[in-house]
Formats: sequence, C-alpha cells, structure tokens
Amino acid sequence: MPNSVASQTLFLYSTTVSDVGTVRSNNQDSAFAGEHLIAICDGMGGHAGGDTASTIAIRSLAHIEHDDVNGDVSTVARMMETSVMAAHDAIVGKAKRERKLAGMGTTMTAVALVAGYWVLAHIGDSRAYLLRDGRLTRMTQDHSYVQHLIDTGRISPAEARNHPQRNVVMRVLGDFDIDPHPDIAIRAAHPTDRWMLCSDGLCGVLEDSTIEQTLTAYSDQEECAQQLVSMALKAGSTDNVTAVIADATLALDADAFDLPHQTPLVAGAASASLEPIADILNEPVATAPMLRDANASPAQRAAALIQSQPASQPSPRVAQPSAVREENGERANPDTGEIPVIQKRDGHVTDDPNDPDVAKAIHHERQTQRKETRKRGRRNRLIAILIVIAALALATGGAFGAYRWSQTKYFIGNADGVVAVYQGVNTNVFGLALSHEVKRTNIDIDSLPQAWRDQLQDGITFNSYDEAIQHVQVIRQEKSNFNDNSNTSKSSGDAGNGTSDSSDSSDSSDSSGSNGTDGDSSAGSSQTDGGTADGTAGDTGTDASSTGTDGGDAQ
Repeated sequence: MPNSVASQTLFLYSTTVSDVGTVRSNNQDSAFAGEHLIAICDGMGGHAGGDTASTIAIRSLAHIEHDDVNGDVSTVARMMETSVMAAHDAIVGKAKRERKLAGMGTTMTAVALVAGYWVLAHIGDSRAYLLRDGRLTRMTQDHSYVQHLIDTGRISPAEARNHPQRNVVMRVLGDFDIDPHPDIAIRAAHPTDRWMLCSDGLCGVLEDSTIEQTLTAYSDQEECAQQLVSMALKAGSTDNVTAVIADATLALDADAFDLPHQTPLVAGAASASLEPIADILNEPVATAPMLRDANASPAQRAAALIQSQPASQPSPRVAQPSAVREENGERANPDTGEIPVIQKRDGHVTDDPNDPDVAKAIHHERQTQRKETRKRGRRNRLIAILIVIAALALATGGAFGAYRWSQTKYFIGNADGVVAVYQGVNTNVFGLALSHEVKRTNIDIDSLPQAWRDQLQDGITFNSYDEAIQHVQVIRQEKSNFNDNSNTSKSSGDAGNGTSDSSDSSDSSDSSGSNGTDGDSSAGSSQTDGGTADGTAGDTGTDASSTGTDGGDAQ
C-alpha cells in the first residue's frame, strides 16, 4: 500500500444537486461535495428518522475533508472505516434515546482523494460510478436483496429493475441487527477521472448507458448534476434524487499561490444545519445549488448559466465556523448530540473519532449514557415490580372476596354414600375446594329415588344453614314415606296368599263332613277327631268352626 504523496498532485472539484422529488414530503438524502471528500447518504426510517440518520453520517465523515491532506492512504482508509462505524454507533445511540427514531438508518458511499489515490467506502444501495477515458465503471456493489438474487443467478439485471423487493437493503448503517462494516477499496487516481455518486432515486430509474452518455456530454459539473437529477424525475422516480459530480484535476504547479479552491457544499437533509459541519471543518460551508426548473427552455437555462444566480433560485446559505460566528456576535451553535465536536487548544475543531480528545469525549458520553440506561432500567424494574405487586394484591383481594362470599352458601350433597350438609359452593379453583362438610346424616343415598340421587350428586344449594337442615328433614320424611309405601304394597301381597289357604282348609273340612255322614261309627269317631281339629282351626276362622260343628252333628 502506498505511503507517500504521489509524484503528480491532483485536486478535486465537486458539486452536488439534491431534490425531494414529486412524491416524498421531505428529503432524506444528504450529500457532501468538497475538495478532498465527496459523499452521498440515503436515509430511511420515516419522516424524522431518515433525514436524521443521513445527517449524522455526513457529519461523521466531514472531518476527512481536511484530515486527509498529505495523509497516508492506509491510515485514511482506516479512518474512513472508523468514521463509518462511529456514525453507526451514533445512529443507534440516538434511536435508543429517542424511541420515535427507532428503526432509522442510512446508506453511505464516500470517496476521498488521498495522495494520488481514491479511497472508497460503501455500504447500502447508493452507488459510485467512475468515468475514465470515456468508459463508465460501476465501482460499488449494492447490498440489496435483488443484487443477491442477481449474484445467485435467480433473476437478471433487467428483472431486478421492476422486482417488488428492489428497495430491500440488506446492509446499512443504523438501528438494525446487521453488519455495519463498510466495503473499503483503494484505487490509483488519474487526471480527468470523473466520479458520480447517487442515491437509488437516480440509478434506480436511469440505465447505466444513459448515465455514461450524460457524464460524457456535459463537462460542467453543475449542469451535469442538474441534467441527471432532472432526467431521473422525468423517468418517474418516486424517491428523493441526489447526484454528486467530482472531477480530478492536475495542477501543473503545486506550489502556485492561486491553487484550486472551492467552498464545501452540503445538500439534502444535512444542509438544514450547516454550523456543526463548519465547526468540524473549521472553514465556511455552503448549501448546494437547488434543482432548476425542469420545464425551462434551453434559452432560459443558458441565460441562467450566464448569470451568477438565477432570479428564481434562492441564494446559497453560507455558515461560518464558531470562531467567526463569535467574532460576529452570532450565537454559537450547540453540540449536535451525536458525535462530540471538540475544540482543540489551538482552536481547531474536530469530530474525528481517531482524535484522542474526541475518543475521550465519546467514552465519557457513553459512560453517561450507560449510567442513564442503568438508572432508567432500575426505574423500569421498580415500576414493573410495583405493577406486579398491585396485580397480585388485586387478584388476592378478589380471590379472598370470592371465598368469603362462597362461605355464606350451603348445599346438600353426597358424603361417602350418605346425605351431608356442606358450607360453601360445590366447586374448586386450581384444585382448592371452596366447601367443607359441617353435618353428616344417616340417610343412605342408595335408599332414595333416582331423581333425588341426581340432585344430591350436583348439590342442592341454599342461602343458609337452617334452610339446608330443613331440606334434610324433608328428604328424611320423603324417604320414610317412600319406605312405608313400599311396605304397604308388600303386606297386601301377603294377605292375598292367606285367604287362599283358608279356602283350601274349608274345602278339606267339607270333604270330611261328607265322609262322616256316609260312614260308620268308627268313621264317625274319626270325624269327631276331625271336628276337634276344625274346632281348633275355628279359633282362627269362623267358617272352619262351623264346619267342625256340622261334623259333630252328623256323627
């Protein structure tokens, strides 16, 4: 890896144009165009989240604009990676502090010119194109789902342009559980190299051949950027559209007094607050040119190029660093709250995460955040414990009240085969019975009618103990009546059998009497004995006694 300044000194001229588009309500893109650094960030995460994330990323990278001068290429490459990771941490930290920003993120594509080399850092689906010797080369690989489908041969690039999931990004900086490390590449710089960085609002609708033709046709950087953004909007882009154009220029005399110089330009969401970036660079920064009226005629556009500033365009705003603002009596801009902006003892202002003072400030800020997080966690745990205690108290109170109510009730039921009185209700909660036996009777349930048995199985409920006892007496009386009816029926059956036996005896006596009349004296003696027998029987029945008398007379 090269570690010394290249023999040829190259300078970078750049500009950027960004437009909110025809559908979105705000611009979530942010762009930076300087003498040593160009960058594009495409934010995502809602109305407030996307612009915040892209602004944080631009501020995190801005220090490279002055820190890369006469720098070591390898060191600057590491510096860019560190700055990207710092932006990721800052975005995540801000999302945690402000829950309305949860889920925000941003893409990031940046190119730095360092000692005759290009250092490229990239994550997301914004793109970087390099036009060299009239040939356009795409220098970045989209970290998107459709690019994954293309790489695996599932769809073609033409199919990807209209794929329903073409906006799904797999790697970005932000509040997501994904890899935030950027792709880093280093390439030798050539004079006349032209870079074009853009958000997917542009490259998502324009073909690479159209981009190549436009970059070749328009030598003026601003006019080229204006054309590319306008064509993307006319092609039907529904997203914010941003383009950054940068040209490498060879200085014939690197020691000349009037070396190429430009004021860094900031576009999109990051341009809403220029002062933090001016403090980071310790030099003035300005807002980028607005998109001109796309419907203007060629003559109007030519007249606009001749004029220093079109009448219809607002003047660019220029922000001075804090030292100049204080001299002018302007109020100092407060700290951004994401990456600490540190003013060194020599007056230099920086937010470079590699600077020891910035690293110390970041460490202090993180310690403060951890303390606040722990304090907030303890407070949340205490609140959760109190809520649980209140819920348990409410549940316990409800359960106790339900139990107290249940003990005002009584029911008659089955207790080991006999009728018993219970206090409570005939049920249980989580295995806990809500009743207990208070009186057991000697009434056998099997001796009751089936209808009574069924009722006792379910329990017969009463509002008081006395009512339950009264009903037990009713059951006892009904059981007695039931048994008496059963005995009466049985007795009637037995009496019927006794009458039949007397008739049989009478018949027997009549037969003996006849024999006595017709017989001799011995027979008569025999009949007398028979009469005696009948007479004994006559104690039991009248008919039998009469028969015995008749027998005696006959004798």
